[in-house]
Amino acid sequence: MTTAPLAAAGLYAGLNMLIMFWLANAIGVLRRGHKIAVGDGGNKHLAKIMRGQANAAENMPLFLIMLVIAAATGMAAWLVHLFGLTFTAGRALHAWHFIQPKAPLWQRLVGFGIAGLSTFILAIWMIVAGLRAAFTG
Repeated sequence: MTTAPLAAAGLYAGLNMLIMFWLANAIGVLRRGHKIAVGDGGNKHLAKIMRGQANAAENMPLFLIMLVIAAATGMAAWLVHLFGLTFTAGRALHAWHFIQPKAPLWQRLVGFGIAGLSTFILAIWMIVAGLRAAFTG
């Protein structure tokens, strides 16, 4: 087995972690600016960014687990890059929407749509690959 697919999955794990740091930093900057130690303090923008970070924390791990399993079980490196890049681009656009005080809704919809579609297709891929392996040896 080649390590290129696993290395590709690692690349997207790292890039998605940077998106999480980006969201966390935006939360910290806003908290310091408004002197809010815990929670959102009733600040709508802070609540919005926190929700964006929570959404990322809900979606990134499962996608990345699937991507690593796909890479480890023989997915071609170019497909790992395709899934990883589309998911990561979608998550970055989604995060950008939440970080901005006033952001167009299309950023959230397109970002989540791209990442969601990538996740859905990868999930189907994993199910088919698992069933194929279970019934063909």
